[in-house]
Parts: sequence; structure tokens; C-alpha cells
Amino acid sequence: MLFNKQAQPISQAKNELVSVSLKTLINLAKLSTSINLHHAQNRSRQNGGYVSRFKGRGMEFDEARLYQPGDDIRSIDWRVTARTGKTHTKVFREERERPVFISLDNRLNMHFATRGVFKSVLSAKLAGLLAWAAEYHGDRIGGQIFSEQECQELKPQNGRHAVLRFLSAIVGKSDSSSAINKLTTKSTAKITLEQVLARLTQHARPGSLVYIISDFRGINDQAETHIAKLSEHCEVVLIFIYDPLESNLPPKGRYRFTDNVRDVVIDTNDQQRLLSYKQRFDQRKQGLELLAKKRGLKFIECSTSEDPLQCLR
Repeated sequence: MLFNKQAQPISQAKNELVSVSLKTLINLAKLSTSINLHHAQNRSRQNGGYVSRFKGRGMEFDEARLYQPGDDIRSIDWRVTARTGKTHTKVFREERERPVFISLDNRLNMHFATRGVFKSVLSAKLAGLLAWAAEYHGDRIGGQIFSEQECQELKPQNGRHAVLRFLSAIVGKSDSSSAINKLTTKSTAKITLEQVLARLTQHARPGSLVYIISDFRGINDQAETHIAKLSEHCEVVLIFIYDPLESNLPPKGRYRFTDNVRDVVIDTNDQQRLLSYKQRFDQRKQGLELLAKKRGLKFIECSTSEDPLQCLR
């Protein structure tokens, strides 16, 4: 077996660039504590350390108990009082744990890079950092992982177990029973980004913090409409993943690309093709930036050659 200068097997080093292991994602826990999850109302790192988005009678009902001196008369449960003949008061529970929902793109186009790591590896590490940061701040973590054939949603839960469940799903080791919903296709038709975002609007609860990590290939007007609808009730962060080659083709020459099945040769001497290629990338990026600005969303861009932790900071 061949080795590199650090006496590390070359095959092992290569695997770290094109795929991500559960161990790697678990090891991100310590790094995540420095990440700000954009909680404007953050008070402390303890469980329940946020000011509730719901006030007074808008809080979640917990139980009805016997009236005690000093209870607000507006909270009297008249139905229980009439049924039992004794005055009962409604008790509300303040919903302090904010759901953090991470939508992760794992389509074939994400399994590509010319520098750094595959877009899929970078995205997985970003998702891992965000999941651990949510757990550190006492939030519930859930997610959506989608490819051309499958879209899996995991209901937000709290604790380390919820993070490990999400990370296991990322590396493809999750138990299908842990998914609250799953869309699969066995036909030639592929699941589109538009369909994924439509599902996201149904599964992300109002008040959630939603991260969408993708290269956003295939985004259209309908997909943008779903993002806009989602932003009406949730805080949305768009994380745009790209490889440097996608923003600019290399200097003049002929370049061969392969996925070990098919080969593609690109001739960058064609200036018109170069210009058209760059324009398509710029239009996608600028469209996302415009959508974010118009809807008040957070927009983050991260290249495959960048450190995911620095991108989030």
C-alpha cells in the first residue's frame, strides 16, 4: 500500500476527502461550542435559556389543577370547574426549547469537488457542527436528508441521542423507523428540489430555526416560493455550497473529468462557453442572495476548500 509523507495510507486520506464517517461527525462536538446559532433572544447555555416566543395565554397548555389563592382568574378552566364543581386553573408550559431543523442536500451533484473535500463531505460537517451547537444550547434537533431517490425527515428531539440519530442518518446508518416521514421513488422520475422544499414547509414547525445546506442546483421560482413561505413562520438560513471550479473554469486547455463510470472532456478555449458557464453560476448565487435580502434570511456561502467551522463563524 502506498503512503503519503505523514505515513497515512493514501487510500485512507482519499476516503476522508470523498466521504465522511460517523466518528468524524461525532468529533465535531467540541468545536461546535463556539458557533452562534443566530438566536437573537439567547440568554444562557442552559436548557430553557431562551425567552419564549409565546406570551401569557399563548403558551402551551400543560394541565388543569385546583385553584390556588393568587392564581390569575383569567386562567380559570371553566369547563373543568363546571364538571367537577371545584374551581380549576389552567397551567401553561413555556416552550423554551427551540426546534432546529437542518435540511441537507445529498444528491449526486453534491458528490463532487476539484479542491478540498467533496461538497457532500463539507455539507455533512456543516450539518454536524450545527447539530452539536443546537444540543449545546439546549435546543431540539431534527432534519431532512434528501437525494434523487429519497427524502427522510427526522422529528426534532432534544439531547445527545437526537444528534447521534441525525448524524447516523447523514452517513446512511439510520433505522428507517426513526423517520417521521419518508418519500422514496422507484421510478425514473427524480425527487426535485421543489418537492423537497414543499415538504420542508410542512414538517418545520412555526418558530423553528431552519438551515438549508445545498448547492441549490435545480432551484426555480416554485422552490423560491416555498422558501419564502417557510420564512413567514421560521428563521431561515441558506448555506450555499460550491466548488471553486463551479464559479470559474480553469485557464485555456482541455480538462478530463470522471466519476469512474463516465468521462467528460471540457475545452476551455471556447470563450463563449466559458462566459455562459460563469453566468449560470452567478445567476444562481445572485438569485439566492436577492431572495435572502428580500425575505430577511441569513445567507452563508462556503467553498469546498474552506474550513466549515470558519464559514459558520
